[in-house]
Amino acid sequence: MEHWFSLLNSYTGAIIVGVVVGVIVRLRMLRTDYRQYPTYLHGQLIHISLGFIAAGMGAVAVPALIEKQYTAVTFLALAAQQFREVRNMERETLAHLEEDELVPRGSSYIEGIALAFEGRNYAVIMAAFLCSLAVIEIHLWAGVLLGLALIGVAGILRSGKYLGQITSVELGKLRMEGPSLYVDDIYLMNIGLEDNRKRIMNRGIGVVVSPASKDSRITLANLGQRQAILHDLSVVLGVFRDTGEPSLIPLSKRDMEDGRLGILCLPEEKEPEQVLQVIRNVPVLESAVRTPTEGLKMFRGGKKSG
Repeated sequence: MEHWFSLLNSYTGAIIVGVVVGVIVRLRMLRTDYRQYPTYLHGQLIHISLGFIAAGMGAVAVPALIEKQYTAVTFLALAAQQFREVRNMERETLAHLEEDELVPRGSSYIEGIALAFEGRNYAVIMAAFLCSLAVIEIHLWAGVLLGLALIGVAGILRSGKYLGQITSVELGKLRMEGPSLYVDDIYLMNIGLEDNRKRIMNRGIGVVVSPASKDSRITLANLGQRQAILHDLSVVLGVFRDTGEPSLIPLSKRDMEDGRLGILCLPEEKEPEQVLQVIRNVPVLESAVRTPTEGLKMFRGGKKSG
């Protein structure tokens, strides 16, 4: 018994705790949701395997550095290069899948997903490194308790902001003025064929998304963020269209005066409340986030201090 206890408090125990915590952290941040990516089983297996490798590197790095085996830093640098390749792999995979989507994700959405998968591997390395260090320098239970805390933090980091947190999402009224389609007072597009007008009025749902601040107004203006809204709507609720029918594609238009976003969606089932819920749960893309108010404060502060 004493032999096993001493073993767990040695380098072996540190590596075991670090690897276990790292893998659990990766599992905590791995979720297959309505976006269906990563795919069940095969896609998840790839990312779990990469998480195990990342956890192993982070856990082994501490004993290696303590024993003055500084080549471990080289291996960590090599791991960073490999995880950048993972990011490229995800980007290329999703870009190929775009060709089969009736409503594509858009390049900003793809880049955000690829960036998240790369960053999560670095989080695994850090979690395994810290737990391994705690076991060696303090005690086995210190590493275990730190691991539990990091697993909890990983659940928080799994998701960022949602559109409903920075905007107000409400139903709008679709109306036709001749061939022009409006949602409330926001112009959407010109529809030439009478048959398409009837189908849009019968099947379409209009939504108005209003920014809650100047910063969120800039975020809503981003084309990638707007495309992400349309894609998530089509994935969750389906889309009433087929190839070769440009008049039936979901679209968004911005009111230039106040920054409101008018949206036309054509779901398979006309359920307005679900449409609102989906839009509120659309993630805010990192590439779409802008903080002009903060920049203005810094600029004014710089002028005053000068």
